[in-house]
This record gives sequence, structure tokens and C-alpha cells, in this order.
Amino acid sequence: MRILVDGLDLSGKTTLTHALVGEFADRGVPAVRHRGMLAHHHPIEPILKRLPLFRQPDSSLITTAFLGAGYALDALLVKADPPQPRGTVLVQDGYADRTVAFGIAGGPYLAAVLGLRWPALFAPFDLAVYVHAPIAVRRKRVAGREDIDANDRRSVEDRPFADLFNAVLLHGMGRRHRRLLVFDTAEHSPQQMARQIADAALATASTERRTA
Repeated sequence: MRILVDGLDLSGKTTLTHALVGEFADRGVPAVRHRGMLAHHHPIEPILKRLPLFRQPDSSLITTAFLGAGYALDALLVKADPPQPRGTVLVQDGYADRTVAFGIAGGPYLAAVLGLRWPALFAPFDLAVYVHAPIAVRRKRVAGREDIDANDRRSVEDRPFADLFNAVLLHGMGRRHRRLLVFDTAEHSPQQMARQIADAALATASTERRTA
């Protein structure tokens, strides 16, 4: 099973991925946190990692490179070369969804527009979780960070940008996944969200086994 956790910077997605891996472990279910491409061997990923990802919302070139040579190719490769280890719940920290959302909110760039038009170009997840938080909460979070980048600052200084990013996720990219959950991280603790997500994921897996 593959679970995606995505959302605007400072919304709590990375914290939630760690909590979710821990929740599965407490239930005796092996799970790993994963970032980047899904395919175990992606020939372009080492090149993409050299690009300044924090500049992606302001760069059509970086957006195009990640969506085309990165995620669209990944959707083809992962069918024959799935991530390791097998038999483990993969909790993905960010994917093409945020790249498209950044490309629309910061552009709109052609690659992001095409990705929003045809989200099936990218690998779907069994369960996607989108997180968000009010701007006041995100401002408090950025104040507590020592290392912040341009995306962190923009998420709290540019409200229209943040609103459009969230709208692209919820009303555009979310339709490509088998199931979608949405959380306001200001209203739920990471542990509360992790329990609900694990319940939904395991219930879905159980239903699939009974109908197989």
C-alpha cells in the first residue's frame, strides 16, 4: 500500500509522515517514510536532485523537469521497478501533487497546467492525505524554525499563493487517487490524524482482500 501525505510548507506534512510510520509500527505493520521518486531505480532522479527545488514555484524550467522527466517517467518505471522494501506500507512525504500546485500558484507554467488537466499522468496512491493549516498557525511555526527557505516565507507572506496552492490540491490533484482524506493540522494532533489514517488504510486493505 502506498500512502501520500502532501500539503503546503509549514502545514505539518513531514511531522505527520513520521507519526504515521510510528502508528503502523505500534500496530505491528511495517511501514517506511519515503521521499522522491517511487521507482527503485530512476535514472533522472540524481540529476533532478541537483536542481534548487526551493525555487520551483518561480521556475518554469524546474517545474517542467520534475513533472516530465521526474514524475511522469516515474509513473511508468514504478510498474516494473517498485520501491523497496516490498511488503511494506510506503508513506510518501510529498510528490507530484505539490509540484503541480506550486507550478500553478507560482506560474501558471505550461507543465503544471497540463499536469492539472491530466493528473493520471502521475502514479496514483491508494490513499492520499492533504494537510493544511491557517496562516496564523503557519506563521507561528515558521517563527520557531532556524532554517527557512523561500517557500516557507512565501507560504506565510503570500495568502493568495497559499490559497491557490491548496485549491489545486483539493479540487484538482486529489481526483487521481483512490481515496482522499483532508486534515487541518491546527485542529488535530499528529497522533490523532495518524490513527484515523491508519484505520482508513487498513480497512481499505481488508476490504480488498475479502473481494479479491
